Amino acid sequence: MSKIEYDFLIIGAGLSGITLAENLSKNPELKILMLDKRDHIGGNIYDYYNSDGILIHKYGPHIFHTSSEQVFSYLSTFTEWNQYKHKVVASVNNKLLPIPINRDTINGFFDINLSNESDVKEFLDNKKDKTIVEIENSRDVIVSKYGEELYENFIKNYTKKQWDLYPEELDKSVLERIPIRYDSNPYYFNDKYQCLPKEGYTSMLNKMLNKDNIDIMLNTNYKEVIDKINFNKVVVTSPIDEFFDYSHGKLRYRAVKFIFETHDKKSYQSNSVINYPNENAYTRITEFKKITLQESNNTTICKEIPTWEGEKTYPVPSEKDNKILAEYQKQASELENVYFLGRLGQYKYINMDQAVNNALELYLKLKNKI
Repeated sequence: MSKIEYDFLIIGAGLSGITLAENLSKNPELKILMLDKRDHIGGNIYDYYNSDGILIHKYGPHIFHTSSEQVFSYLSTFTEWNQYKHKVVASVNNKLLPIPINRDTINGFFDINLSNESDVKEFLDNKKDKTIVEIENSRDVIVSKYGEELYENFIKNYTKKQWDLYPEELDKSVLERIPIRYDSNPYYFNDKYQCLPKEGYTSMLNKMLNKDNIDIMLNTNYKEVIDKINFNKVVVTSPIDEFFDYSHGKLRYRAVKFIFETHDKKSYQSNSVINYPNENAYTRITEFKKITLQESNNTTICKEIPTWEGEKTYPVPSEKDNKILAEYQKQASELENVYFLGRLGQYKYINMDQAVNNALELYLKLKNKI
């Protein structure tokens, strides 16, 4: 029996791989095969309606946000949007205070009344650690901006729960993404576009994959079938260390245990997401209907407990892991017609819009070689 012929084999049917496949499929002469070990497409942005009729995100809340006209316009081809601007609060000292830290957070935590940005800047200038000359890790990032008290109450223990590492053990890039705000902007993101697909991410992705020249195999470990397939080029969105059979050691990934509960009430909590930096084993509780804008008489929540077991979700940006990654990147650069894409393929934390943009860039690169 002859092997099946494909121009592209894409390992992983998440947002990165699907975006690339959709663009490649515009050439009707190309035949594309996508493989995924899970029983669904979409990777970690997969969503579905549970038995109570609530649209939930299986792997925790995913809010689409971008300032890229190109990315927003591209995805808008496949979905209409619900406009939603994300707010997060943290439970600290029996108060719910805005995250990222802003003027209202500072006023509420210190029980003061700073009225403008200059007051906040002056206040933080007196709080921050001015002895830090060079930022070497994530702890330095925060205490050099906010000082020790805000760091201890909002950042230190939350980071430890999230990564099983304290901020001083993490690369500075992890907490550099946290904006410093001197006003009362309550929103988690600053991007021009903030929204969710009206019918859910899975519906959007199914429309992207609705092409005659894209085949999909789920519940499939690519290592078990790769010798049965003929292909010209392969795109790897699965873990890069796994692809190379851990020849340079295992890269660490944080996973999350998701605990779903449905409650017979219209509302469970005052905000869509509440973080718990210090109390409880979980990092946050999400109430999905407050994100998806559904109306119902019951509600589904999700508690998240970070763990080392489960679906690989967050690459660990530490010096140890970065050294191992460099070895895999060197090995990858020596391969022909093999490309690495996405959070796991590149071992890099990226947002959804970055995943789409990176896939579009790779498509342009590949387009010139087809």
